[in-house]
Amino acid sequence: MDCVFCAIINGDIPSSKVYEDDMILAFDDINPVAPVHTVIVPKEHICCANKVDESNSKYVQRIFEKIPEIAKAKGIDSYRIINNCGEDAGQTVKHLHFHLVGGVKMGEKII
Repeated sequence: MDCVFCAIINGDIPSSKVYEDDMILAFDDINPVAPVHTVIVPKEHICCANKVDESNSKYVQRIFEKIPEIAKAKGIDSYRIINNCGEDAGQTVKHLHFHLVGGVKMGEKII
């Protein structure tokens, strides 16, 4: 399987780690759209939000439990969480991930 996020999780591709535990990894995005742009991934390969089910939802739960801690570590308390599911939505890496974006006033518009 050619998955860049799995390679990052395995340490085959270097990343700027922000947080890691046995279930999830958070690292700085290499093409940030804001002063804070952290990508948070489950360590289990789940291709997209459409494939979250009762057998793997614990990873999503863990991500959302840790988001406030990750945001605080990055020095922000106001942020946006983004998940792209599928090609039309802009998902380029087929591994479930969430973008934690902040450090700038974004306003209400999403796109």
